[in-house]
Amino acid sequence: MTDAPAHSEIDRRMLEALVCPMTQTTLSYDAEAKELISKAAKMAFPIRNGIPILLVSEARALD
Repeated sequence: MTDAPAHSEIDRRMLEALVCPMTQTTLSYDAEAKELISKAAKMAFPIRNGIPILLVSEARALD
């Protein structure tokens, strides 16, 4: 049995399965900001308590 990732981390297998809800493209993980980045949509989706929040209403626009 393996330990679950810490709340500040995200499981790499889960990251590979997640896509941007707007563009259906892959997301990159910004560990420092605890966000998933969609370069195609220019949006950053938060990760709270280890759970990605893939709601457009919760995302922030990237410059």
